[in-house]
Amino acid sequence: MRTGTIIAALSLTIASAAFAHSGVKDPQVKAWMENMKSIATETKTLGQMARGMTPFDRDAAEAALASLEAHAARIPDVFARPAEDPLSEAQPTIWTEPEDFTRAATALRSAARLPVETADDLRAAMGAIGSTCKECHGRYRQ
Repeated sequence: MRTGTIIAALSLTIASAAFAHSGVKDPQVKAWMENMKSIATETKTLGQMARGMTPFDRDAAEAALASLEAHAARIPDVFARPAEDPLSEAQPTIWTEPEDFTRAATALRSAARLPVETADDLRAAMGAIGSTCKECHGRYRQ
């Protein structure tokens, strides 16, 4: 049940991310929003498989996880310098606590590396991914 709740919350995040991008002026903010949008897209694909909304496909899951990991690896770089835009939801703690922020991105990368041989494995991985997203957004996103 907990994994399902996390996956549903991630789906809501995906929908709100698309709306948030319209009107962004700062190219730095746009870059991190685009990176997060890519993570959300992969998370949606994985979440649909984990919830049984689409059939489990190991190759597709592994491809989505690899993409998610690659985008997670970019998080410290796209947030390297503070940027301001009225539509940004980034908290200043990203730049006042850069080591902790980088650790959170690393935790997401680690969760994306979990093996997914079966749908049950994917559900476990999504639980870990969802927890890292929730923790990071709770601390670093308005």
